[in-house]
Amino acid sequence: MDADSIRGINRRRLLGWSGLAAAGVLAAGAPLVGARPGHADPAPTDSDIPPATRPGGAYDQYVAKLAAEGKFSGVVLLSHRGRTVLSRSYGMADREKGIRNHEGIAFSLGSAGKPFGAVAILQLAQQGKLSLSDTVGTHLKGFAKDIAEQVTIHHLLSGASGLDTPDEDVQRIFRSREEVHEYYEQWARQSKVVAPPGTPTGHSGADIAIPALIVEAVSGKTYWDYVQENIFGRCGMTGSAFRTRPQWLTDEHIARPYMTLADGSQVDAVRNLDKGSPDPDVLGKNPGRSFIDAPGDGGFATAPDLVRFARALGDGTVLDRPWAELLTGAKIPHSGSSFGAYDMPVRIVNGQWVFGRGGRNPGVSANWNVYPYTGWVGVVLGNCDGLSLQEITGRELQAITGASPGEGGGG
Repeated sequence: MDADSIRGINRRRLLGWSGLAAAGVLAAGAPLVGARPGHADPAPTDSDIPPATRPGGAYDQYVAKLAAEGKFSGVVLLSHRGRTVLSRSYGMADREKGIRNHEGIAFSLGSAGKPFGAVAILQLAQQGKLSLSDTVGTHLKGFAKDIAEQVTIHHLLSGASGLDTPDEDVQRIFRSREEVHEYYEQWARQSKVVAPPGTPTGHSGADIAIPALIVEAVSGKTYWDYVQENIFGRCGMTGSAFRTRPQWLTDEHIARPYMTLADGSQVDAVRNLDKGSPDPDVLGKNPGRSFIDAPGDGGFATAPDLVRFARALGDGTVLDRPWAELLTGAKIPHSGSSFGAYDMPVRIVNGQWVFGRGGRNPGVSANWNVYPYTGWVGVVLGNCDGLSLQEITGRELQAITGASPGEGGGG
């Protein structure tokens, strides 16, 4: 789990769901990006492409400045109706081997991968294998009675379960997939009800871990294998997977996470498991210590693959359109024009919905946004500390919508 899973609810809200300041979710009934199966998108005209999004435009210049100042290493991509408008890569994927970042490099997603779990649940619901009104006990044994009988799948996905989980052991170095799975299953089972189910309390670790266990119980597959086959595979996300630490160490197509230490130096976190982050939000954490991301969390993806995923949400590839609209429909009011949907935040900006998810870990930053009314998708993937994910996604939103960074507006 990453930063928004191991700290309290108030901190998660302050960060805007792992730094996704400019995120929003689509209300049911509104159009999804690429939502006309069997029809080609109309060719974009010059008026469809704001100058700030183009090569040499304001957003491009902003990211270049960040990179020149050593604050950004990674890939940014802006896509309009399936066509790349801007793609830039900066810095090194592996400084030791001299491998540069590029579009084919996969980055750790952290919480930006959590919506895959909600998609998996909705696929099974679409097939009639479960209902969103099912309680935890409908599919899983061994949970406390108040959780088993009162907390529903809908509560979990919408951040209204009323559950709290113990702090994670961020110092533990995991050695196998089985060890990771056993730890997080037992961790989820230690959850306690701290508010009546249905109360908007923000996402706890249990809200991510328990649906992943339900996916496994219903499908008969591990969460990792289910998502690989039914989401990554169906979307054509050939560069995406749940990688293990040995793969992170040896695969030249995976970006290393460069973590800043207390003295200001940066180290490859995966090669330095004895070192942890001094950042108070993720104090002592090192993302390389987990052998594989916890079920329901993380994964690795390339920027083009996240565009493919965004497009697949709208064209029926992973979910029929009503179920895709259910995924991104606003469920819980937060503040102003911001809402919560299933495992992702939503926002109305300049009269249009924006949805997506961000994630942050030591040496890791990731964000993908979808602008369904206008056909835009924005991706930010980084592999070093120093980047303000809130700021860069705000600049992306400004370039696409014309809104000021941090502006909610509209609705």
